[in-house]
Amino acid sequence: MMSQRARTARAVVIAFAAGSLVLTACSKNEGGKSNTDSKKDQKEAAVQSKAVTYADEAASTGPAKELPGAKSGGTITVYQEAGISHLDPGQIYVSDAGQVANLLFRRLTQFSEDDKGNVSVVGDLATDSGKSSDGGKTWTYTLRDGVKDQNGNAITSADVRHTIERLYAKFIFDGPTYLQSWLSGADYRKALPDGGFGSKHLPASVLDTPDDKTVVLHFDSPRPDLPQTLAMAGYAIVPKKSDTKEKYDKAPVATGPYKIAENKAGKSVKLVKNTSWDAKTDPVRHQYVDGFDFQFGVTESTQTKRLIADRGNNKTAIQFTGGVEATQIQDVVGDPEVNKRTVKGYQPYVMQLSFNLDRVKDKKVREAVTYAVNSKSLIAGEGGAYGGDVAPNYFAPTLPGYEAKYDPYGRLKTPQGNIAKAKEILKDVPESEKTLVFAYGSTEAGQKRKVAIEDALTKVGLKVVAKEIDSASYYEQIGKLSNPYDIYITGWGQDWPSPGTVITPIYDGSQVTDGGSNYAHVKDPKVDALIKKALTQEPTEAAATWKEAQHYLLENVIPAAPLWYTKSFQLFGSEVGGARYSSVSSLIDMTRLYVTS
Repeated sequence: MMSQRARTARAVVIAFAAGSLVLTACSKNEGGKSNTDSKKDQKEAAVQSKAVTYADEAASTGPAKELPGAKSGGTITVYQEAGISHLDPGQIYVSDAGQVANLLFRRLTQFSEDDKGNVSVVGDLATDSGKSSDGGKTWTYTLRDGVKDQNGNAITSADVRHTIERLYAKFIFDGPTYLQSWLSGADYRKALPDGGFGSKHLPASVLDTPDDKTVVLHFDSPRPDLPQTLAMAGYAIVPKKSDTKEKYDKAPVATGPYKIAENKAGKSVKLVKNTSWDAKTDPVRHQYVDGFDFQFGVTESTQTKRLIADRGNNKTAIQFTGGVEATQIQDVVGDPEVNKRTVKGYQPYVMQLSFNLDRVKDKKVREAVTYAVNSKSLIAGEGGAYGGDVAPNYFAPTLPGYEAKYDPYGRLKTPQGNIAKAKEILKDVPESEKTLVFAYGSTEAGQKRKVAIEDALTKVGLKVVAKEIDSASYYEQIGKLSNPYDIYITGWGQDWPSPGTVITPIYDGSQVTDGGSNYAHVKDPKVDALIKKALTQEPTEAAATWKEAQHYLLENVIPAAPLWYTKSFQLFGSEVGGARYSSVSSLIDMTRLYVTS
C-alpha cells in the first residue's frame, strides 16, 4: 500500500505511512474478535504475507460478484479528522487518498479479495493482469472495451501513455516512483522533464502504444511485481484531454463508480454516482449507494461517540481511516451490539521515530533515543492491545522475512524504554546536541504522541522542542529535504508482500529528494549495494539480503527508532451493509458498502 504510506496510525497515523495501498492477505474478518493476544494476532498476520495470484482474462471479467442482500440507494457519511492530502492520482501514496481513489479511479490492474482474504491481481482497465515476455522484461496490456471517463470519453492507450509520462513532471512529487524509475532509472525526470506535455515522449523502446488498445512496457531487467505495482492508486489513469496539471489535484476526472460533486478543501467532499461507469467492465467495484459525504475535522473521539450512539445519520456513517478513540474502546468491546459493528485487523505498518540524519548526525544521540522511547505509552494512546504491539525492528509481522525475536535494543523486554541505558550513552554527548526539534501532526493522536515522546526523551536528559504540523500536509512538510525538524513519527507498510517495498522506498539513497520517502535522508553505500543486489535476486535468495540490510540499518545506521506495529479497529453505523476489513487497504473496504434501510 502505504502503499502504501498512511496518514494516521491505527487510525491511520499521520502516518500510517507509507503507504499507498498496501497489499496483504488475511483471514476473514469476523468483526467482534478482540485482537488482544499479540502472539496470536501476529501469527494470523503472517497469513497476510502469502503469495498473491495473477488473474487471467476469465478471472478479470466484470461485473463484480453481487453481495447477498445488498440494496441500492442512500448516502454514507464518512468521518475523517484530517482532510484528504491529494486527489491527483499521481500524488497519491497515503491511505486516506488511496481509499478515495478506490471509488474514483481505475488503473490497468487492481487487487481483488475474496471472503476468505485471498488476494489476486486482476485486470481493471486491462483485460487481465498482464502478459510478460522476454524473461519478464516486457509486459503487454490490452485495454477493455467500453471504459469511459466521467465525461463520456473512451479510455485509450494514449491516456495510459499520458498517465505514465506525466509522472515525470516536476509538479508530481508525492506519489510512488517504482514505475518511473524502472523505466528510466533513478534520475527519471531527466528523461522527460516536461512530463510529456510538450513534443517529447518516451521512446517506443520504453513505452509503446501500437494501437488504441495496446500498451507495452519495456524494462532493462525482469519486473515480476509489475501487476501489483500498477494496481497502486498512484498509477490510476488521468485522461489526457482532462489534465489540468497542478489544478488537477483539486478537480480530477473520475473513471470509477463515483465522481466528485463538491470539494471544499479541508472541510468536505461529496461523491455521487458516475453515470459513465459501466459495472460490466469492472471486476472489483460496486455502485450500491447514491453517494458518499466526507466530513473532515471530526475528531476520533467525536467519531466514536457518534457511532456508538448510532442515531440519525450516524446509522449510515463509517470511520474512514480513523479508528475507535482509545479511551472509548471498552465502551465498544463491552457492548456486544456495538462490537458487532466493528472491523478489526493487523495492519502492515511499522511506526517509527525517524531521525533527520542531516541534522541529528551523532549516532550516540540516535542510539540513546532508540533505547529511551516508550512504546508502551505510545501504544496506550492508540488503544492499547487494540491499537498495536511493540515493534522491535523495521519489519512488520505481515511481511515475508519478519523476525519476531530480532530485538537489538531490547524493545520487547523494556517497552517502556531503557532510561538507564540511554543516559549512559548520552553522558559524553555535548549539551549543544541534546536539543531535538520534534514535528507532530495536528490531530488527537498527534497530541498524544507528542506527550509520550517529550516525556520519554526528557527523562534521559534531552530537550524536546515540539512543532505542530497540519495533518493534511504532514508528509509534504517532513518530505522536504530542508525541513527544520530533527525527529518525526512516520510509518510504512509494504506496497505488496516483499521487503523490497519497505527497504527500497525509505532507505535507498536515490530516494533522498524533495517529496521522496527516505524521510531519514539515508545515503549509505552499503545499503544501496544491498538493495541493488536484492532486486536482482529471486525472492528466496533476496530474503537473506533484505535481512542483512535491515540488520545493518538498525544496528549501524539507526535512521529510526522502531515504535509499534499498528492494528485497525473501526466502527460503522447499524444501517451500513457490506462492511468488512480489507486486507488490501488495511481498513474498511470501501468498494462494497451499501445502506440496509
